[in-house]
Amino acid sequence: MTPEFDLIRRHFTRPTSQAVLGPGDDCALIRPSAGCELAVTSDMLVEGTHFLPATDPRRLGWKTLAVNLSDLAAMGATPRWVTLALSLPQVDDRWLSAFADGFFDCARSFGVDLIGGDTTRGPLTLCVTAFGELASGTAIRRSGARSGDDIWVSGQPGRAALGLASLLGQIVTGDSGRADFIAALEKPEPRVALGIALHGLASAMLDISDGLLADLGHIATASGLSAAVEDAALPWAALAAGCNDSAAVRDAMLAGGDDYELLFCAPAQAHDALRALSTRLSLPLTRIGRMSTGTPGQVRLIDGQGYELPVTRRGYDHFS
Repeated sequence: MTPEFDLIRRHFTRPTSQAVLGPGDDCALIRPSAGCELAVTSDMLVEGTHFLPATDPRRLGWKTLAVNLSDLAAMGATPRWVTLALSLPQVDDRWLSAFADGFFDCARSFGVDLIGGDTTRGPLTLCVTAFGELASGTAIRRSGARSGDDIWVSGQPGRAALGLASLLGQIVTGDSGRADFIAALEKPEPRVALGIALHGLASAMLDISDGLLADLGHIATASGLSAAVEDAALPWAALAAGCNDSAAVRDAMLAGGDDYELLFCAPAQAHDALRALSTRLSLPLTRIGRMSTGTPGQVRLIDGQGYELPVTRRGYDHFS
């Protein structure tokens, strides 16, 4: 057995429950459920761009899978299968064992099978392709928002960005705030249950990876609408309690990204159902604005009187 296949056997070959054929052949074989469509997504994490070199490998294993499951959640899909491709600068069995443990912890938590992938030598790069199922014709797309829809966000956007700023020494936080922010960065929780539950309630949705305002712009553009975010409606309190740098808090909330919370639109009549869903899932859901006709793709931050507030940064640009 070659070193590459031995590495795969030792760290990444586990029993599969949902695949016809898993790792070990030229291809995996999967059988989608009757009446379902496949949602497919790929995401890549590169050392120095998406994570710091000193990141705990177990947490990195979790995040590598979680960010892809978040994409499936953003369309209301149920995760089923994933592949994993690794570029490794060297074979470090201790690091790989911890990484694999974190990866499979996430896989077990969300009922996912690893069914194949690849390894090669090179800069540390982690790439997952994830497959989910949903009933045919029910995917919640970015393009479905309607004028008058409310804009909602799950959880607490901004925590991950403050975690990164804390690790880089750019802000000072208390011990509990620092631990919470770094956990949000390194071990995000994909909102799979929420995504599935939003069928019939949400008209458009995505997950926040590049920044709240930037990602809302994707919904506005795809839907041909304008969006207004109400500054006072945003969930500022939890961030401010953990960090007294107001400029850092504002940037993290509006443009930080890497949160993997769900940002979605829903008609006003869904308000009570969303409040009940928030209680059932023990997950805060916050109404933060409204979609309207206007300049397609425009996203404005407004104060209590409806005046537009200046924004210095709206999100992360991979090629800026």
